[in-house]
Amino acid sequence: MDTRYDAVIFDNDGVLTTPTDRDVLLKAIGEAFANVGVTEPPADHVRTLVSPDPDSVRHIADYHGVDPEGLWHARERAAIEAQLAELEAGRKGVYDDVSSLEALSVPTAIVSNNQHETIRNILERCDLEGFEVWYGREPSIEGIERKKPTPHYLERAIDDLGATNPLYVGDSRVDVLAADAAGVHSAFIRRKHRVGYDLPADPEPHYEIDSLEGLPELV
Repeated sequence: MDTRYDAVIFDNDGVLTTPTDRDVLLKAIGEAFANVGVTEPPADHVRTLVSPDPDSVRHIADYHGVDPEGLWHARERAAIEAQLAELEAGRKGVYDDVSSLEALSVPTAIVSNNQHETIRNILERCDLEGFEVWYGREPSIEGIERKKPTPHYLERAIDDLGATNPLYVGDSRVDVLAADAAGVHSAFIRRKHRVGYDLPADPEPHYEIDSLEGLPELV
């Protein structure tokens, strides 16, 4: 296997930083509903908006008689603010092994399904430096359509870096699928929250690691 990678691109949550607690997101989504005038949304609607597809957002908005873009913007704004509060309280932070990335001699980037503003907040609050490019999703329904496993943001990052043979590091099925769709190799990092997590048989990640400390030797 050719391992002469000319860039390394990372997912964020579960790779560079600890995942946001699901209950935090559920509470934020409840607040988002209230902000558009829906005071008692069904629990399944709240759960669906954690990670919906565009049709789900439109269906839920239609059910409550609200604008889909308005509902989703409120959801994104509430999630951004909730995650910022988690960062500032120290409940969401950077994994210790991120320091091992200093040994990499190639350009690095971030491509996340989290909001672009949240990634900026993480970079600023956690003093993460050295990433030449970073992308999160736009706070719009179009942003949902573009998130992984669609390779839209990953391909933009690859183009921005001018890379021809990058490695993408993630912790989920969608990361492996997005890398495959972009025609690049993937490394799956199996942290504690991914014990017992099943990966697709096709495509499989090219590597599996349990720490970022194992990454420099792959590059």
